[in-house]
Amino acid sequence: MRPSERTGCCGNVNRRMFLADCGMGFTGLVLGAMFERHGIVRAAPPAIWTPPDGKPHFAPKAKSVIWFFMIGGVSHMDTFDPKPALNKYAGKKISETPYRGTLDNPNIKKNLREMVVGLHKVHPEIYPMQVGYRKWGKSGIEVSDWWPNVGECVDDLAIVRSMWTTDNNHGAQLQFHTGRHVLEGHFPSIGSWVHYGLGSLNDNLPQFVVLGEPIASCCGGVGAHGASYLGPRHGGVRLDANPESPLPFASPGVDIYKEEQEQEFTLLNDFNKLAGVEYPNDSTTEARIKSYELAFRMQTAVPEIFRLDQENESIQEMYGLDQKVTEPFGKVCLTARRLVEKGVRFIQVFHGQNNGAGSWDAHSNLKKGHTDLCAQVDKPIAGLLRDLKQRGLLEETLVVLGTEFGRTPGAQGANGRDHHPYGFSVCMAGGGLKGGIAHGATDELGFHAVEHRHYVTDIHATVLKQMGLDPHRLEVPGRKRLEIDFGHPIEAIIA
Repeated sequence: MRPSERTGCCGNVNRRMFLADCGMGFTGLVLGAMFERHGIVRAAPPAIWTPPDGKPHFAPKAKSVIWFFMIGGVSHMDTFDPKPALNKYAGKKISETPYRGTLDNPNIKKNLREMVVGLHKVHPEIYPMQVGYRKWGKSGIEVSDWWPNVGECVDDLAIVRSMWTTDNNHGAQLQFHTGRHVLEGHFPSIGSWVHYGLGSLNDNLPQFVVLGEPIASCCGGVGAHGASYLGPRHGGVRLDANPESPLPFASPGVDIYKEEQEQEFTLLNDFNKLAGVEYPNDSTTEARIKSYELAFRMQTAVPEIFRLDQENESIQEMYGLDQKVTEPFGKVCLTARRLVEKGVRFIQVFHGQNNGAGSWDAHSNLKKGHTDLCAQVDKPIAGLLRDLKQRGLLEETLVVLGTEFGRTPGAQGANGRDHHPYGFSVCMAGGGLKGGIAHGATDELGFHAVEHRHYVTDIHATVLKQMGLDPHRLEVPGRKRLEIDFGHPIEAIIA
């Protein structure tokens, strides 16, 4: 566009504005004149938008993020927010306790947007904690006995006990990653925003990696690590903690020579560039070109990441690779550390996929289910925290441990808890955050977040701030975001 087209002649209406007004006939000309006179729309045109250049907006505290997500909804009062009142009043109705006002809290309806109205009701009979708890570390923060290893790391944790969300069904899994209710569709995930804003630190590896089995299609599917309108190049790349086949379909096969494959990629690249000339704004074509180039480079770089046998025995034991229960997730956590060392920006780690809502979804048999699941992840996550710290990486690596919502204080059936969006916990560590702090609170029954309440995008905002990004400066023209999308950094936990 020539300057005269952009700014108009002598500061007056430019050609495009004039033609637009004419296109509306006489009414358009009159409206244009009125708006000009009152200074409503004839201000100077906005500056030309440019995409992020890969540089942070301000000095970052963190270089990488490891984002754990426990699929199904972890019981907060049985893990990181113990509630002794549940034991004291077990078997009683909430209305029979000193906390009867809990059910009159307006947030029961105010912040709830149900996928199926009435599907998940308030359960009035109080269900006791299913495990013991104690104070851990110098900070004396209470954590349940199901997390003894992470409990020993509590002085490095910032536990946010006052989270809330609006979806009481498993669409909340998508909501936790995008900030939007599933009824509103798919939006960029937190990992894709980091990738979009900061780009690459290592051109031989994807900058947004997904480990573990992601959430099911019922609950958002690939949207939890997708990029939506930011374009497919900013979405997460799934890797498998298997050195023989870490990237499905990436190997050219044993019968293909490297030189032959290089020629194939060159030819494909030429074809794609020709298509790019014809369709210069096609993000799919651009992403395809980038993916082919990256896939070729990754064939060497990725398998090396997964050669965990290169780690000494003490490190492997730290992650639980020597035990059958912890070995699978231990490999994933150790891989996450190795990816951080190679400069990967965002590693998203899923746990608990069961081809449905998730293994942590404790509608029944909560005690057995959470006992088994916590045993699988507690030692590996603690091993990761300790390993990052001893290598000097924890201060520049932000670790997040989240889930879609909590569980009800009341019993569902004989031995379960239902979905609970009104209050739950998220743990964070490293990346310039304070350690040994429990921020916010739920009420005595663990029902409502009552102190320093935080919607899920406050976690996003905290991550982006520590990475040196201002989410308002990442907006894409034509894709207006709501204020709740941006969230607010949780300043109380930032060092």
